[in-house]
Amino acid sequence: MILGTAGHIDHGKSTLVTALSGIDPDRLAEEKRRGMTIDLGFAHMRLPSGRQIGIVDVPGHARFIRNMLAGAHGIDAVMLVVAADEGVMPQTREHLDIIDLLGVRKGVVALTKVDLVDEVWYELVEGEVRDALEHTTLQGVQIIGVSAVDGKGMGELTASLDAVFDGLQPRADNGRPRLPIDRVFTMSGFGTVVTGTLVDGAISAGDELQVLPGGATARVRGLQQHNEKVDVAAPGNRVAANLIGVEKDDLNRGDVLAQPDVLAVTRRVDAHVHVLASASRGLRHGAELLLHTGTVEVGCRAILLEGDTIEPGAQGWVQLYLDRPIAAANNDRFILRIPSPSMTIAGGQLNDVAPRKHPRHDAAVRASLERRASGDVLQEELRKYPRGVAVKALLKATMATDADVSRLRARRAGDWIFAEEAWAAVADRAGAELAAYHRAHPLRSGMPREELRSRLGIQPAAFQPVLQGLVEEGRIEDRQGEAAVPTHRVEAEPSDGPATRLVELLAAQPFSPPSLAEAMRTAGATSEMVRALAQRGEIVRLNDDVAFTRDAYEQGVGAVKELIAGAGSVSVAQLRDRLGASRRPMLALLEYLDGAKLTRRVGDARVLR
Repeated sequence: MILGTAGHIDHGKSTLVTALSGIDPDRLAEEKRRGMTIDLGFAHMRLPSGRQIGIVDVPGHARFIRNMLAGAHGIDAVMLVVAADEGVMPQTREHLDIIDLLGVRKGVVALTKVDLVDEVWYELVEGEVRDALEHTTLQGVQIIGVSAVDGKGMGELTASLDAVFDGLQPRADNGRPRLPIDRVFTMSGFGTVVTGTLVDGAISAGDELQVLPGGATARVRGLQQHNEKVDVAAPGNRVAANLIGVEKDDLNRGDVLAQPDVLAVTRRVDAHVHVLASASRGLRHGAELLLHTGTVEVGCRAILLEGDTIEPGAQGWVQLYLDRPIAAANNDRFILRIPSPSMTIAGGQLNDVAPRKHPRHDAAVRASLERRASGDVLQEELRKYPRGVAVKALLKATMATDADVSRLRARRAGDWIFAEEAWAAVADRAGAELAAYHRAHPLRSGMPREELRSRLGIQPAAFQPVLQGLVEEGRIEDRQGEAAVPTHRVEAEPSDGPATRLVELLAAQPFSPPSLAEAMRTAGATSEMVRALAQRGEIVRLNDDVAFTRDAYEQGVGAVKELIAGAGSVSVAQLRDRLGASRRPMLALLEYLDGAKLTRRVGDARVLR
């Protein structure tokens, strides 16, 4: 579990961390020279209960608020530090606003430097702090006066921290670990090392992970927690990971280590935003802002989905267009800041990290977002895909599990899944398309499968599972590669009709039939009739110009086999002489058998395959 500091510059955050843990979190030479925290610092300590916690110490200067935000994302509890000799200052309030927007509800206030003030002054400052905490997530937390110089109150502070963490649940292991990177460096003999607060799952030495948003692959060579080597790092801990396969210059604060193909990379997010009541102005439609989520900072433009302004103290739905891709997950907390003059204006929770572009002022969009916010994330995500979605892609978009998917109101077809209404629409569309096709082509047994797929607009990978599902439900039939509604039957023709006359013309000279075009003209048959005769097996169409009756074809195949059995091969001339035929149909027959893989051409003759 992680404790974060917060508070104004020079109120004693780093000094207090050192007194608690014995570790100086200021690691940069410039920090030690100036006596001011510039970047994130890290420490760890063991509480009286034996519990080990990590500590993230943040800078208090307004110029380094982006560094503070990078460290605040993963904390479980906060130690708000206020100097008793100065009281609540501007960065005290901004840090408190950030903690409130991030939803951190556990913590303690340390009133430092109590050795410099008298009791009356201390009580005034304590009252000021209680007023500042009112209506925030930290309202009612314990306030403890301490001095890192003489040790006053340090035991009480440590005990209070232990009680705070005793009331916290360990971070959930969702089996989808991600490590937002807050520091990148190299170590002699080890190579590239990254640090961060691990969430959503455990990682192990040897794991292959992706660096997002770039997508490079890295292998975990080794892991440390609290400066000790571990084989497995659990979520909710500060982790240092030694990586193989990437260089220091390939990585940046804000990148995320995650399992391959699990975490979304996005340039657009839907979010529920709360504008600070203390903000000097409201959040305006089209505003250019800085988004902070995880350890990343990225420019963005705010599209308000209702109205033109969200006033101070109010809430609303926004879609944020990001300047560049980031890796994020649904329900991640975020902060919005105005770049100039630099100030925190709002924050909230990401609702959808893979949304479509929304129209503004659309009640249906708002209803969908509110259903997602109430916990119906999977069902709402599924509604985005009227033609279905791969289960793997749905899980990636929502960070859900297979067990969650099984509870959906949905129809699963192989590795694909459809919302109930989407599946019904696909089934109805398939039935309507096939019925129209049967009306247009009554002599055909069904529609070619690929044509049906194209008409339905379903992805190639999804079509076979969908077709199988519709067949299982009895909505369609699969007839040797063609699809039909179960009630469709090929219309019967009168015994003296054009199709019958065509077969009779071909049968009159079985091995020297007229050209197919000539026979069709003479019989008055259409191409649809020829296709139907071929499908029913009454004729065999050898090529565009030659067709045999079924009997003639089978006799021809028998003759080919007999000639090859006797002489080892057969030529066009030999077959022509055997059947008393002309050359043209015999050549067509042998070429057809070549294509059917029954014979193989060797020179001018054919042999059996």
